[in-house]
Amino acid sequence: MPETTGIGSLPGESFTEWTKYILDVVTIPFVPELPARPYGDMVSRSTALLIELAADLQPAGWRLTGGSDPRASMDQRRARSLLQQDLDTLEEVADGYTGPLKIQSVGPWTLAATVELPRGDKVLADHGARRDLAEGLAHGLQQHVAEVRRRVPGADLLVQLDEPGLPAVLAGAVPTASGWSKHRSVDGPGAVELLNQVIEAVAPAITLVHCCAARPPIEVFTKAGAGGVAIDVAVLTEAAWEQIALAVEAGTTLYAGVVPTMGPIPNQEQAAMSLVRQWRQLGLDPERLKQVVITPGCGLAGAVSANDARARLELLPKTADVVGEKAEE
Repeated sequence: MPETTGIGSLPGESFTEWTKYILDVVTIPFVPELPARPYGDMVSRSTALLIELAADLQPAGWRLTGGSDPRASMDQRRARSLLQQDLDTLEEVADGYTGPLKIQSVGPWTLAATVELPRGDKVLADHGARRDLAEGLAHGLQQHVAEVRRRVPGADLLVQLDEPGLPAVLAGAVPTASGWSKHRSVDGPGAVELLNQVIEAVAPAITLVHCCAARPPIEVFTKAGAGGVAIDVAVLTEAAWEQIALAVEAGTTLYAGVVPTMGPIPNQEQAAMSLVRQWRQLGLDPERLKQVVITPGCGLAGAVSANDARARLELLPKTADVVGEKAEE
């Protein structure tokens, strides 16, 4: 039967409670992100990983300070402290665990489109700065992967890079600081290069790239070396499905977001058929459906309550069972 996992973010502030729960409910447990906590959002978590790059938190968001790593700001030290506390908890709760374990980080392009330069505007505006940022992220993730392996030695690690901002980067749609113009678009080969730098740094861990846009740049992800792509089934265009079909046929694992993150919760048959119908229309091998990983459409931090988020996560294994049955019809 297909495996199941979550995208990463969840509501509330209890890391211990969510970690225990996740280890029981999905077949690919993931380290939860709890953005309700100070420094618990995905950008803060990724800024905490940066090596030899100092940053501080401004009203508009994270900003590089131009300093070296030993002079990290109080904000960056607090983000790192929270991450270390969470890893301590993970080590305790997952003691003796063996099997897959997923960790998440913002990808280099979304980080470059979010974090600001010391004198304003996004890192995206400066070729050298965005290369430095990607390098700092790559080295930081490399060390993070090694530390998680040390703390949970039985885990087979997967690394998820969140790239919700990459479609806008490629389209030249990221606003400048003034708001009057847009940053220049990045071409496909350039996008592949920086993404590949991060993916290569964490090898041999399997890397998947998550992007819940209507037209995620699947070709960029696969050319960069991603072993999997995570998408939101409900929003994909026909052109996007065609790219996904090519990727699946080439051996890329599809992480299919079939359970909505908000609104009415479907039953398992409805959730499964949103994927199965497209699969059949594309003429893909039904047996490959068993290799799909079933996920929510995106993170669940915006769920109306912790119980609502749990209901959506508990729908995943039921949906996976239906998808597996449809694969055999």
